Formats: sequence, C-alpha cells, structure tokens
Amino acid sequence: MNAAFSLAGKRILVTGANTGIGQGIAVSIARAGGAVVGVGRSAMDDTARKVAAAGGTFVAVAADLADPAAAASMLDGVWDENGPLDGLVNNAGIIRRADAVELTDADWDEVMDINLKTVFFLCQSFARRVLAGGRTGKIVNIASVLSFQGGIRVASYTASKHGVVGITRLLACEWAPKGINVNGIAPGYIETNNTEALRADPDRSASILSRIPAGRWGAPEDIGDAAVFLLAPASNYMHGAVMPVDGGWLAR
Repeated sequence: MNAAFSLAGKRILVTGANTGIGQGIAVSIARAGGAVVGVGRSAMDDTARKVAAAGGTFVAVAADLADPAAAASMLDGVWDENGPLDGLVNNAGIIRRADAVELTDADWDEVMDINLKTVFFLCQSFARRVLAGGRTGKIVNIASVLSFQGGIRVASYTASKHGVVGITRLLACEWAPKGINVNGIAPGYIETNNTEALRADPDRSASILSRIPAGRWGAPEDIGDAAVFLLAPASNYMHGAVMPVDGGWLAR
C-alpha cells in the first residue's frame, strides 16, 4: 500500500459505527491498515465482523451521544483505556422530518445536540489530549449536501449541518498551526437508515436520482474511502476543506 494513503499503526475513533456511513468508514479504515474504535448506542457486532474480515481490529464502545458532556468524557476514557487516538470521525447524526410549521422544540434540540453540539465537544476533547501529548491528529466531520442547500422538511438537520461546516472551518483555523487537521465530508444521498423513507417513496426517489449525474444512490464505502484520504498522510496540507461526495449532486 502507498504510504501516503496508509493508516497502519493509527487508531481512529468513529461515532455512529453500528450501521450505514459509520460502518462504511470503519471498514475502509480497516482496509487501510488502521485500528477502529467504534462508538454507538446499539450493538456493533456486524461492523466488528466486517472490520475483522477486512483485516482490522475493532473495539466497541457503547455511548449515548445525545449528552455532549458524556460524549467528551467517553473520548477521554477511550484514550486512557486503549491508548492515544490518531483520528476522530464525527459521523453520528439523526434527522427529524416535519414541515417547518410543525417542528417541535424537542425535535430541534435533539438533532442539534447530537449533530452539532456533541461534534464540537468531541473535537474539543480530542484536541485537548492531542495537544497535551505533543502529538498530531486528524478530525473528519461528516456534514451533508444540506450544509450548502436548504432541503425540504428537515429544518433542524439543515441548520445542524450548516453548523458542522462552520465548526470545521473555525477549528481548522485555530488548530492547523498546532498539528491538527480538521476537514469534512459532505455526503450526498447515500443508502442508509436516514434515507430509507426517501428510497421507499417511488416518486421522491426518482426525483432524487434524476438529479444525480452518477445516476445512483451512494454506498457507505464511497464515504469511507474519502474519510481514509482525509485521515491519511496524503491530506496533510488540507485544513478546513469540506469535500462533497455526492455523485455530482451539487455540480448539477
């Protein structure tokens, strides 16, 4: 393997690793030689099997990322119990669909806490440990094409993903001189639990596919391989970038 794209000897924490994009990222990291610490609320046995099949190691950590303070404490615990982390992938996220006039306070707060507030405080916890140890590190935040568009019936999700881009750029500016790369990925329409309702609606699915130049929904490994690039030495001069991986959606 080209050393520029290798994660050999690196330990990466991935949130939301039980399924979908998080699972795809975990498997791609394993293929690149990295060790994965997967964080999620539900069992990650399937991910562990797939990581093992790819030749990697997987440590599962149960955590409720709806509590930002608990999430940050969890990262410190992982660092202390499993050794230093070389990378953090903030992938965990939720979505609540409702007309803007019907969205509740609870749905707004739940989405913002997981998708934005926890992302920031996990970045903060990771950076504190990296800087205290005189190390370098890489952070990859999973944004969305709705970081750049409005969308329909997903007000809190859209707001949170706009915020992810802002946080990514701000932290990159602060931490680039200190040896921490902070970048993001903006997935398009990927085959995950979050898009199941869209894919099950024939009219909505056809409308989405008609706008994607690649002519297909994305697969989790499409995002996983992009994450490997941003975690590997090949991206050492990238700071504050948010890469669309969307089949050409934003270019249309």
